[in-house]
Amino acid sequence: MRAAELEALTRNWTPISTLICVPRTEADYTRLVALLDEITDEVGEDENHPLASFMDLLGTLVEDYETNRVPELA
Repeated sequence: MRAAELEALTRNWTPISTLICVPRTEADYTRLVALLDEITDEVGEDENHPLASFMDLLGTLVEDYETNRVPELA
């Protein structure tokens, strides 16, 4: 990664980091699910949407939390 790219990432990460994190608490999880719902409504089925990969990332974070922390229903 070039210095300019790292600088841009650092500058843009601060506002984004308030929205997205690896969920460690139920509050983090709830916030990510709500954000995923909003992004899913925006992206829909459009795989070329600029936020499609972000939607995938959120889905992965939510799925990982559910797999590791949410008990399965019998």
